[in-house]
Order: sequence, then structure tokens, then C-alpha cells
Amino acid sequence: MHMENNGQLTSSQKLQIAFAGLTLIIVIGMIGFMALENFSPLDALYMTIITLSTVGFGEVATLHPSGRLFVIFLILFGVMFTGFVVTILGQLVMEGQFNEIYGRKKMERKINKMTNHYIIAGYGRVGRQVAIEFMKKNVQFVVIEKDVNSVPELYQESILFIQGEATEDEVLRKAGIESAHTLVSTLPNEAQNVYLTLTARFMNKNLHIIARADYEQGIKKLKRAGANHVVTPHVLGGIRMAMATLRPNVVDFMHSTSLGESGLTIEEMRVPIDSSLSGKSLKDSNLKQDFGVTIIGVKKPNHDMIIAPGPDLILDADDIMVLIGHEDGLENISKSFT
Repeated sequence: MHMENNGQLTSSQKLQIAFAGLTLIIVIGMIGFMALENFSPLDALYMTIITLSTVGFGEVATLHPSGRLFVIFLILFGVMFTGFVVTILGQLVMEGQFNEIYGRKKMERKINKMTNHYIIAGYGRVGRQVAIEFMKKNVQFVVIEKDVNSVPELYQESILFIQGEATEDEVLRKAGIESAHTLVSTLPNEAQNVYLTLTARFMNKNLHIIARADYEQGIKKLKRAGANHVVTPHVLGGIRMAMATLRPNVVDFMHSTSLGESGLTIEEMRVPIDSSLSGKSLKDSNLKQDFGVTIIGVKKPNHDMIIAPGPDLILDADDIMVLIGHEDGLENISKSFT
């Protein structure tokens, strides 16, 4: 049973225990009245409820001495449990935790139904930015975050999340690691990212893993652990600042296209099997004429990316095209492929 950081039971766990105890007392009460007084199940339930509630509407029949002793037992133990339940309910109402418990259960059901989704491990500065970009693209994802202080923001943004340590197997299972498409590990500690990568790769051999490294030395460790891509935010940030100093217009172009602020955006698409593009050269694909987009890169399976490919390059099934163009043109290409 999970507990709060201070080792105490949460209010919802106390409520579960209280209701379980109260149910047990009711069952014991019914069995006791049926055995000692030969009451029918309905009469036994009636006597148990009026005893526990201390309403005292009246006995079904005059009780024997053994029955009266049993009533005393119910009052001592049953009323105590009833009072405990009432106290916990009052706490839940005062703290507004009814909505939280209901929302938590609803969220868990949604996460359990997710497949081929994305998991963000860590909701710090980097993880928060990843989540923002995923929301812009309507990507199905779930966040794993251990810091309770981040929970209100996750609720406010309507983000599906699991509260817990991302390196724990049970937490990863709750996030659907075995059916996920991609894991984005943004934990601030590099050792944790390595351990998470090893664990996630063991739990899902086909998982695409993108991990964060603080320094270039960590790239090899993460790739040996099973990461498909490793990102170093500090290094990328330094390169971006240097480029902003030396080539400010190039940086402005990259910034506007990556965020779609100029009306243009960069997207990648896979050439589907049996597509009309398969077997055609770039100049014969008519993507520029038909959709107003330009191919700026092509990655063939098991090969490096071809930057600025020539017009005679032949497209094949499963090639990945890197396209730049307006969002409506890119969307129309996606629909035509589908």
C-alpha cells in the first residue's frame, strides 16, 4: 500500500479502510443476530443498521441476554467505525478531495486504455516544454512526476499523469510503458536517466527512447543503455546562443518555422507502402506543385539523412521525408497518404 512521503496513510486510503471495516461489522452483525436470535436476513440487517446508527426505532423481537451482549459489542465497535467514516468523509469534503479521488480514478481508466502513446518522465523545465509541444500537436501522452507540488498544475492543464518515481517498474506499468510508442526521459539527474533507459528498454524492446544528458560524456552511456536519441539541452542552448550572435537571421528562421509562427512549419512523413510516391523521383512527385511543400531532407532506412536531396532522388516505401510548408499543405499530404 502506497503512503504519503511522511509514512502516513492518505485520506482516501483511510476512507477505504473505514468502509471495509464498517462493511465487516455489518456482516458480523447480521450473522450474529441470525445465529443468536434466529432472525431472518432482512431483520438481522435492520437490527444491525439501527444499532450502528443509534437510531433505536425498536427491536424486531425481545432480545435474549446473549443478543443484548452482542448489541453492546456492536455499539462499542460498530459505532467507533461509523464515527471514523464520518470523520474521514468530513475531511474529504473540507479538503475537496472527493473530486480529486474521482478525477484520479477517471484518469487511471483513461491511461489504462492508451496504446501507442508517449510518456514524459519528469515535469521540470524540459519536461514541461515537451508537454506543451505535445499538446499543440494533439499528441496522446502521459506524464510521470514524483513532485506533489506539480500536481495542481497538471490537473489545471488537464494533463494525464502518474505521480511517482519514474524509475520504478510499477509506476512505468501504470503509465502503460509496455504498450507505449515513445519514452521521453527528462529527469534532471543523468544517472536516473541511464537507469530509466535500461529499465524501459527491458520492459519494452520496441520502445523509442529519447533521453536527456547534461553533458556530452553522458551521450555514450545513454546510448549503450538503449536510448535511440540523446539530447543535451545545455549544449544545444549554447549552440543556439552562438548562432544567434553570429547568424541571427538563420536563428530567427529556425525559430519561426519550428514554432509555426511564420505560417510555415517543418514536419516529417513516412512514404507509405503502395503509395503513388514510391518509385518516383523528387521532381516527379509534384509535392511542390500540388501541395506547396518542399522536401529538405530524406532518410532512407538504415542510412544517414540526405540533406537538400537532388531532384533525381528516388523515393521508396518507408523513406522518411522532412518537409517544410504551410500547415494546410502538410495536412493535405497526410490525408492523401491515409
